[in-house]
Amino acid sequence: MSRKWPVIGVGLAALWLFVRGVTTADVLGEAVIGLAVGLPLAYRLRRFYADELAVAARLRTVPYAASYVAVFLWELVTANVDVAYRVLAPSLPIEPSVVAIPLRVESDAAVTTIANSITLTPGTLTMDHDEATNTLYVHAVAGDTEEIVEPIRRWEDYAIRVFEEDAAPSDPAPPARAARRGGEGGE
Repeated sequence: MSRKWPVIGVGLAALWLFVRGVTTADVLGEAVIGLAVGLPLAYRLRRFYADELAVAARLRTVPYAASYVAVFLWELVTANVDVAYRVLAPSLPIEPSVVAIPLRVESDAAVTTIANSITLTPGTLTMDHDEATNTLYVHAVAGDTEEIVEPIRRWEDYAIRVFEEDAAPSDPAPPARAARRGGEGGE
């Protein structure tokens, strides 16, 4: 475990470099400015987050996060091609449907990440999330249910590792959220 505020300060300095769009000649000077602002800011705001950060645990999730992004980008490209084909095809082969997808991930961050990934992918849109059953309702312009669910399950497999969920990627079915919480989320 290490203190969290220095890590956040260095992260703010790195963000400063990206925002400034520095060239290689300016990196050192801009990094000093970023650290001069980022470290004191992170120190001053340290009471708003936990004191300790498990760096090793966070580093273990990096390969899964990179895999998530790679799989998402692949789906993004293929979905763009598919939607372009459907728009340009003379018969306009669009068969809209709404699919209910129960999730294995339960944290708000994981559900939001998957829901946003769905919405950012052309041809699909997350319409709603039923918290009681932990189900996403997804609108798709075309495709059968399996074609819609398959990439979402792959994203979920990586999200389970990235967000350190209780479920495992090998779990065949999503757990019943209301049953795991003692029925408090149901009606």
